[in-house]
Amino acid sequence: MDIHLIIKRPLVTEKGTYQSTQSFAATAHKRARGGSFAFEVHPDASKPMIKEAIEKIYNVNVLSVRTANRLGKSRRVRMTRGKTRGWKKAVISLDANSHIDLF
Repeated sequence: MDIHLIIKRPLVTEKGTYQSTQSFAATAHKRARGGSFAFEVHPDASKPMIKEAIEKIYNVNVLSVRTANRLGKSRRVRMTRGKTRGWKKAVISLDANSHIDLF
């Protein structure tokens, strides 16, 4: 799969903007990490594929990838019931020296 098809769009929300500014110092058990950034990704993309795509597109060092499948919500329009599409969310934690300037 092409790296530009894996990453659909960044999710710019209040929570995402706050998480992108938070960085954590190194502890005895974990190394220092920068902020976390959220993206909508292809539903068939795996964590290693997402990590590789982010590193190549934004030229950063990715420490971890967390994913969540978001189910579509039920909606009603007049007399018919429908459902919005489901999507996959990925939250990427970066190295302390890396930053993505979209947020």
